[in-house]
Amino acid sequence: MKKPTGQTPDETEVFRQWVADIRTDFHRHPELSGQEIRTTQKIRKILTDLGIQATIFDDITGAVGLIRGKAPGPCLAIRADIDALPLDEVGGRPHGSTIPGAMHACGHDANTAIVLGLARKLKDTGLDQQINGSVKLIFQPSEEKLGGALNMINQGVLDNPKVNRIIAGHMDPNFPVGQVAVFSRLGHAASLSFTLKVQGKGAHGARPHMGINPITVGAAFVSGLDGLIQRQVPPSQSAVISVGSFNSGQAGNVIPEIAMLAGSIRTHNLEIENKLKQALTDLAAGVGTVFNAHCNLVFKEGAPLGLNDPDVCNDLKVAAWQVVGKENVHVLPFIMGSEDFYYFTQKCPGAMMRFGCACENDGIIHPLHSPKFDLHKDALAVGVDTMLAAVKAYFKLE
Repeated sequence: MKKPTGQTPDETEVFRQWVADIRTDFHRHPELSGQEIRTTQKIRKILTDLGIQATIFDDITGAVGLIRGKAPGPCLAIRADIDALPLDEVGGRPHGSTIPGAMHACGHDANTAIVLGLARKLKDTGLDQQINGSVKLIFQPSEEKLGGALNMINQGVLDNPKVNRIIAGHMDPNFPVGQVAVFSRLGHAASLSFTLKVQGKGAHGARPHMGINPITVGAAFVSGLDGLIQRQVPPSQSAVISVGSFNSGQAGNVIPEIAMLAGSIRTHNLEIENKLKQALTDLAAGVGTVFNAHCNLVFKEGAPLGLNDPDVCNDLKVAAWQVVGKENVHVLPFIMGSEDFYYFTQKCPGAMMRFGCACENDGIIHPLHSPKFDLHKDALAVGVDTMLAAVKAYFKLE
């Protein structure tokens, strides 16, 4: 990673520690989707202390910071997601979560710290007063539940001033720290969540023939999913069906009445999504008929198909080149994760990039959404410097 210019080594280290401390604070105090009250207040205080106009979004969670330049011009938005996941952190790290049942296992604490670091960098260097236009910092709640972006859009976050371009970054442990990944067009998968309620018939465990075991029905449904991709999706296309929740019963000697399953469909082809949706509907009806159970399958739209603007992608790639060098920048064909950031790109040109955060020597190797997930703090510096390079390029600053 190249050293930033305009600062002494001591100043650079102080700044980087400031960003790392912010990330640590957020990591130790994670808040779940829709509950990011402390996080929001902390963001507003940091922005206000930097002399940046800050508004708490919807008066509850989510914040917007607006940096106005020296003259009118286009508005560049930079988005960070701020919510945590409902996990208990494993590992006993000093900076670990102090909140039972909540953990920043997707790196949103780092995403937020990076954008706050960018805000300070723009103010400290005086670059904010060289801008013809404005920079809007969007701190979005409820990404994990896939509702925060659309809610902010519906309440006008892309207006006043109107956003002309939006960018975002995210941690990625699939790459070592010091590397950056960008897209060329196709990005994250569209997601469709589903729940299946199986209504069976309760009975004594010694007399299963007198009941209808919803666990057996649900298991048949899950087993039937295994071959759907092979039968329904061409090898040239991408699709994933996953079941992440299966709950039923309270005792080992009681046939329960109900089983509940939840999962998701992810694909980069909306025709395939519709095809798989119908296949799951048919499968649920089929197992219900075979076992004489009632199966209620409900779908809920998740994140949209991730389409990045090619010009914005190229600009992010060039910005990353300047920070980590061409040899450390990767162009991804797509990824199967989903992101509600792409609701923003339906309204204005935008793109995401990924910051490598793994470090095998330090044991930082676990994937996103793992209770053991962590990141190398140098990924924060890469994120800030790459974002800064993107801002400078967009506004044609030296």
